[in-house]
Amino acid sequence: MLKRFLPTTLFGRSLAIMITPVVLLQIVATYIFYERHWYSVTRRLSQGLAGDIAMIVDLHRDTKGGDLSQELKQRIYHNMQIRAQFFGNEILPNKPPQVSVTNRILDQVLDQALNDRFQRPYRMDTTSFGREIEVRIQFADGVLQVLTPRKRVSSPTTYIFIMWMVGASLIFLAIAVLFLRNQIRPIRKLSEAVDQFGKGIDIADLKPKGATEVRQATVAFLRMRDRIRRQIDQRTEMLAGVSHDLRTPLTRMKLQLEMLDSDAESDNLKADVADMERMVESYLAFARGQDTEASSRCNLGDLVTDVAMTVRRDGGKVDVQLPDNISADPDLLQAFVRPVAFKRCLSNLMSNAQRYAEHIQVTVRKDEDYVHITVDDDGPGIPANKRKDVFRPFLRLDQSRNLESGGSGLGLAIARDVARNHGGDIILGDSPSGGLRALVRLPV
Repeated sequence: MLKRFLPTTLFGRSLAIMITPVVLLQIVATYIFYERHWYSVTRRLSQGLAGDIAMIVDLHRDTKGGDLSQELKQRIYHNMQIRAQFFGNEILPNKPPQVSVTNRILDQVLDQALNDRFQRPYRMDTTSFGREIEVRIQFADGVLQVLTPRKRVSSPTTYIFIMWMVGASLIFLAIAVLFLRNQIRPIRKLSEAVDQFGKGIDIADLKPKGATEVRQATVAFLRMRDRIRRQIDQRTEMLAGVSHDLRTPLTRMKLQLEMLDSDAESDNLKADVADMERMVESYLAFARGQDTEASSRCNLGDLVTDVAMTVRRDGGKVDVQLPDNISADPDLLQAFVRPVAFKRCLSNLMSNAQRYAEHIQVTVRKDEDYVHITVDDDGPGIPANKRKDVFRPFLRLDQSRNLESGGSGLGLAIARDVARNHGGDIILGDSPSGGLRALVRLPV
């Protein structure tokens, strides 16, 4: 339950780790201050005020029922900051004294101090007079009203302490945010670089920055990237040589066969050479992948439509369904892909479906993180226990695929290789049409 409210990012968690102890410490310090220091100071100030009020009560009692003189009132106000006034023939209201919710300690301490100083009925009010405190004392012939500023029982250190704590917390928070941002930035750049590299997007030069561990991770990633690039370059160079070595004799054989008279034997030889040439091209396409092509921002809907038109020209029946809001948002299906390689992926899936089915339904949709391209057919499908095996290179399923259909066993392997090099994947399942469903999931 608590995990739902915890931050999920490294920045948020680090900030929470730094702030939580400070907040708890301040809560404890504030509690101790209010319950100990502020209570002690307030008690002393309240006792002093209660003593002054008790002296005024004695002075009024010495007047034998009369009010204090104006001169005496002025001297009391000048020396004690207390305004006193007597209301004859009045009595205290028959209701409990008002208690301030925000000044609970002040009310309790002041009430106790007044109760210790004189044994007369009284009522105090710390809320109704704004910055002043009222105390009414009952006499036989009336009520003595005493008004004094609240600051007489309030310590200025209270507000200084609170402002110091709040100010220090804000300064600490600002420093923590700036520090953590600088520490998180190299991690975020490394994460973005890894994500782009996984999608096949060329990344700019990444310099090791940040803490030692982050620098080490960045250096390790750069070394891994260089090793992968060297392996790709070596494979490309090897494939170029293999392509030249294989294509040259095949070309000579084709030329020699063209010079022969057309008969059943020469036609069979020509067919065998054509099959060999097609298989070599398929093998090279699988091994070469899409490593030599640069990524660019493309409209996946247009790529799907172009591949579908090519399949239709070859005699396939393909229906394409794009999102309904594609016209209102042309950039809805925009993504960084290698266009030729990705079209090869889609072409292999649709051609595979065309080879064994009568009708193909292609659906494109997008959610928050992925573009989903679904290829459904009404063919024989693939058993669930063999769907993982069909992605193995050069594997053909005798039970569900016709060996005479011209397949080399590389179509699905190439398609998945392309999808994974773009950071996505291909998932096989059952089609509502009764055949095979191939779901291409591509991050955007």
